[in-house]
Amino acid sequence: MDVEAEVLAAAERIRGHVRETPVEPSPSLGEAGGAGVHLKLENLQITGSFKLRGAMNKLLSLSPGERERGVVAASSGNHGAAVAYGLRALGCRGVVFVPENASPTKVAAIRSYGAEVRAAATDSGITEVIARRYAEEQGLVYVSPYNDPVIVAGQGTLGVELARQRARIDAVFVALGGGGLIAGVGGYLKALDPAVEVVACSPENSAVMHHSVRAGRILEMESKPTLSDGTAGAVEPGAITLDLCRRYVDRYVLVSESAIRDAMRRVIDHHHTLIEGAAGVAVAGYLKEAPRYAGKEIVIVLCGANIGRERLREVL
Repeated sequence: MDVEAEVLAAAERIRGHVRETPVEPSPSLGEAGGAGVHLKLENLQITGSFKLRGAMNKLLSLSPGERERGVVAASSGNHGAAVAYGLRALGCRGVVFVPENASPTKVAAIRSYGAEVRAAATDSGITEVIARRYAEEQGLVYVSPYNDPVIVAGQGTLGVELARQRARIDAVFVALGGGGLIAGVGGYLKALDPAVEVVACSPENSAVMHHSVRAGRILEMESKPTLSDGTAGAVEPGAITLDLCRRYVDRYVLVSESAIRDAMRRVIDHHHTLIEGAAGVAVAGYLKEAPRYAGKEIVIVLCGANIGRERLREVL
């Protein structure tokens, strides 16, 4: 996969369908380690997360006939909302499979955009298998949350914006789930400057890709409950993102649930912007590693804002 070329093509394709999100300095986080820290506010993206980038790139890449027949997706919430939004914007239809324990807030968002929602299994990885099988049986296009070069390229458009917004980036901290976002962003930024350090942050309670990279193969692992539901669950066997992560990610960091909670509160207190658990993971990852980055220019990607009121109340 020529990440740079495909990301640039994606940026042109989805222009006008996604929002260019701002970058904001964070003196509070900078004080933690003596670095210049900036937050990429992708929590302000349409549908509340970065997932719209990949979903729109995929949908716009399909033929008119494929879009007319409809698509199938699997998601713990954010990808499903992005696909549903894209389908409505393009006048198409689709089915989104969600885990039975998916966030009610995120499921409600999917339905609000008009997509049909079906619940299956309690692990997002198994839900993906069920959705893909359904798509094959019905002759429909399956829109993966991460296991597709077109999706990865779409997520990488966040890196195109970052390169335009920040003259210097020494390291970028990104939450790691299936690996689509960090593969796209990391691959693009490293094509411009191989010295950029790409840091993958995962919750200790559900870090399948983290451990899979170390093992050199996709592992089957049980995941514990985590505030970072957007990164939780199994990774699809044969996912292309495994090799992309091994190629573009420099360091991997695990963070505890208490660290995620503290990071979320810190962002809410100092930046007065709402973030979900996955975004808190990236902030917690930086705070854990902050002493290593004194004097550096850091970007932390706040990947989403979709959190239910009850979960937010618990965090606060």
